[in-house]
Amino acid sequence: MLTIHAADLLVTAGRPHPVVVPGGAVLVDGRVLAGLGTYEELAAARPQARVRRWPGLIAPGLVNPYGPELLEQAYHPDPREADELGTEPVTGAALAALPMTDTRWGASARRGVQRMLAHGTVAVAGELRRPAVVDAVHRAGLTTGERFGDPAGPPALDPLAGRGLAEAVLTPLVPIEGRDATFAVFDVPDEAALAARGAASCVATVLGGRLVYRRR
Repeated sequence: MLTIHAADLLVTAGRPHPVVVPGGAVLVDGRVLAGLGTYEELAAARPQARVRRWPGLIAPGLVNPYGPELLEQAYHPDPREADELGTEPVTGAALAALPMTDTRWGASARRGVQRMLAHGTVAVAGELRRPAVVDAVHRAGLTTGERFGDPAGPPALDPLAGRGLAEAVLTPLVPIEGRDATFAVFDVPDEAALAARGAASCVATVLGGRLVYRRR
């Protein structure tokens, strides 16, 4: 199925000169990135495509460098545990006091991955060792990768914390033949506002052509 994702701005985040397209859009054919341009250009070329309109800015999906810290060294409480554990990730001594099993680690990782998707994350860096966590990440479709050295700063769900967009993207938005349509949409007017507000402004995340997160 052909889908055009249109927004107020498209930022490819390629180096050294990212392309910025006002009224930009992405054409998705199944799971493949089939084209970039203005909405008018893509709609004229593929009038049969369905259209999803988003507020703000379309950008490449992001890499969170804190995979192990957020998914294997933190517990993401079930909403039913909020009265006891709160809603934020549990770490340190509080985590050590919890009776963690593989099943519980897997459920925590699934909730953690959903929180990552809500920040435009499409990949995590760092070695994951717990099979239940690895399974949760792979089932969600996130890419995993190595990291060289420990990232600076405390672990954060926001991949843009302390980093610019060009540093945080998985791959720039370039319509290379066969490349997966993987990107995120942020409800901000431009890249400067994205840096100021961070990835919590995400309204949609697309992985391999699939809409895996949409702010309700």
